[in-house]
Amino acid sequence: MMRKFIFLVLIVICSAGNLVAQDSLATSNFIEDEFDNLIESSNNYQGYKVVDYDALIELRNNTKSHVQQLKNELQEKQTTIAGQNNEITSLENNLADTQEDLKRVNEEKDAINFLGMPFSKGSYMALMWGIVGVLVLALLFFIYTYKNSHSTTREARQKLKETEKEFDIYRAKALEKEQRLGRMLQDEKNKAKE
Repeated sequence: MMRKFIFLVLIVICSAGNLVAQDSLATSNFIEDEFDNLIESSNNYQGYKVVDYDALIELRNNTKSHVQQLKNELQEKQTTIAGQNNEITSLENNLADTQEDLKRVNEEKDAINFLGMPFSKGSYMALMWGIVGVLVLALLFFIYTYKNSHSTTREARQKLKETEKEFDIYRAKALEKEQRLGRMLQDEKNKAKE
């Protein structure tokens, strides 16, 4: 947008230069026409042109006024060109500042603050996917550890049940043996009393 504006300003300056050139051509044609008219209106005397003094003075005055007018126009155009050059410089500086602001805003727009630190979107996405990956790995590790400890616990319970069954069998046998020994003792006591 700013480039188009600067381009338009440059076109206006070039057009102003062309207009000055055309005005000076028209003025030089005007002066040339007056000289031609003066020469044509002059009389011939022995191979010389006799020019009316008043017409010559008028031509000189007209020429001076046209030259002065051209100088004034030239001064105005130079002032205008200097002002336009200053404006172009100002616009170029403004454009550079605007482009710098735009770059900064784009960087801020593309940046994401995470834990008080600015990250670009790519870094932020990489960080987030890294965190997700670490959490997934931690979850898989904990699932593996849980299954492993669960199977160990299941094996320990199975062994405990087997041990309890063996203990119950042993206790039953010990009780039976104790009862048998008690009967034998009682039988022996009965025999001893008889």
